[in-house]
Amino acid sequence: QQINQIRAFIDKKCSIITSIPGSATALDDAIDAAAKAGIPFITAAGSVTSPNAINVDSNYARWGYDMMTAIGKAQPDGASILLVEGIAGHPIVVQERQGADKALAENPKLKISRNVNGNWTANVTKTVVLQAIATNPAPIDAVWTTGSESRVVAEAFAEAGRPAPLITGSITGDALGYWKANPDKYRFEGHAVLPHWTAQTLFRVGERMLDGQKPKLNTLLIPIPPVHTADLGAWYKDCMTTDAVSIFPIPPKDPMPEEWLDAYFSNPAPTKGWDYSKVPDACAK
Repeated sequence: QQINQIRAFIDKKCSIITSIPGSATALDDAIDAAAKAGIPFITAAGSVTSPNAINVDSNYARWGYDMMTAIGKAQPDGASILLVEGIAGHPIVVQERQGADKALAENPKLKISRNVNGNWTANVTKTVVLQAIATNPAPIDAVWTTGSESRVVAEAFAEAGRPAPLITGSITGDALGYWKANPDKYRFEGHAVLPHWTAQTLFRVGERMLDGQKPKLNTLLIPIPPVHTADLGAWYKDCMTTDAVSIFPIPPKDPMPEEWLDAYFSNPAPTKGWDYSKVPDACAK
């Protein structure tokens, strides 16, 4: 379907084509056809192998490494860690785990107590975490996750009567709602993998390319904004409750300042029309 859509956009002589690709390789011929027609092709939240595409993505191995390193910093005397991964074999899961394993190799005081897959799904994650807790009476100091299910992880530990662990992952509106209602039961060190800034960066790159700016590489790895427990108050908004699973927090400040984005281009200039102060509030309707 994506191939047909791309070719239809080529026939319509679109100025630019953007995509969240469903495959790393299947779209390559269509992307090459767009290039022959002089149409830039930009991806987000997934990369393709065609050299004619510009991939706007992030370094997920670095994310996994940073989250595990954060656990080590918070637990300098060592920690027993529950790993909650996403869908087994998914490229992002593999990359995140590679980063985590590197951090574990650097800090022998960090020990893995159990490894489960929550499939990036709240009910599955809660079930496997409760099972892991029930079969592991020893203390669990931290939970390293690769998704957006930190709230249900915290709920599972609270329901089991276990001390609140340090949880990593991607911050969400429902997690912030849980933290606001239960500040003593939610400890977080992670990042914000969010649709807003992902889309914003995609379109800013596209706008610059239409303006004649040249990316230095065909894969642009955008830093994922960090989020610490001490910062949660700045991310929280009144509309965020434990049920706010479709509300995504907005970074308090631009996670990709213009001067950072300039470094990705050989002939940088400000993105036309870009003003982070005009980004809608997370609670906007």
